[in-house]
Amino acid sequence: MPANSTTAEIVAAMRAAQRIAIVSHVRPDGDAVGSVLGLALSLRALGKEVVALLEDGVPENLAFLPGTDTVIQPGAGPLEVDLAIALDTAAHERVGEKCKALFDAVPLLANIDHHPTNPGYGQLNFIDADSPATGQIIYNILSEHGLPISDAVRQNLFVAISTDTGSFQFSCTNARTHRIAAEMIEAGLDTARLARLVYQSYPLRRLEMMRAMLNEMQFRADGRIVSWQLKQKFMEEIGMLPGDTEGLIDTLRQIDSVVSCVIFEDVPGGKVRVSARSKDERLDVSVICGQFGGGGHRMASGARLRGPIEEAAEKFLIVLEDEVRRID
Repeated sequence: MPANSTTAEIVAAMRAAQRIAIVSHVRPDGDAVGSVLGLALSLRALGKEVVALLEDGVPENLAFLPGTDTVIQPGAGPLEVDLAIALDTAAHERVGEKCKALFDAVPLLANIDHHPTNPGYGQLNFIDADSPATGQIIYNILSEHGLPISDAVRQNLFVAISTDTGSFQFSCTNARTHRIAAEMIEAGLDTARLARLVYQSYPLRRLEMMRAMLNEMQFRADGRIVSWQLKQKFMEEIGMLPGDTEGLIDTLRQIDSVVSCVIFEDVPGGKVRVSARSKDERLDVSVICGQFGGGGHRMASGARLRGPIEEAAEKFLIVLEDEVRRID
């Protein structure tokens, strides 16, 4: 991975550009949406013309965030901007085929992320693997360089940070994370309202998914691994929408004997999306996912395998079980 650019260099590029595109990964989560909108709103307040792009749009569960009505999905034709910024996207391809195609003619690409597997695919790169969320990096950049931080910016970045830290529970959460939350509260941010909207406003179909998961979850390695297969037929039955699975895997993490949990999900094209989590620092699921072409963080990673889902799950779980037994 190339050496990091400084945040000053990236901010200088933002100030020099007049038209800026900001993008994040497909199937955007809270950190992706919150980071894109937090930065976009700040740069608009600075007088910049900002295009916020998400290949899959904003999921329903995050539609309450300020600025979501300005997010667009990519269309045809080149993107005429001075600067493109990719956020929270470990691999360039993860922005989506259409977004990536639009970026081919962009003169300057900045890549800001917290995934340690990010290879540094931009002309400007700032990868902070010690940050628990890209939203935390964006907040630090804005505050350190005097860029506008409104209540709307805080809302987006708080949700980005909260969702990627498991509401400040995960081991990646650090002292700076809590200080940022304190600064936001001191500035008047209503964090209780945001917590209700993120964690206490699920549609009924989300609870139906949870019921199915608890009924169908499977254990191996003497109860230290738990997994669930989310199949296409069931998704169609309940009318599942993008974002409905956000944080669902954390329910499996709650089991006392479990050191690793995995959800396998059917996705279009005969592929299977793998979401893996670890509760033991000795078990690096990014290495396991890396064996299947994926990656991410030590404690939270993902990959995509060829289906059918039952075969993909067995291939992955065999490798995972071997690694879990190594840490006995």
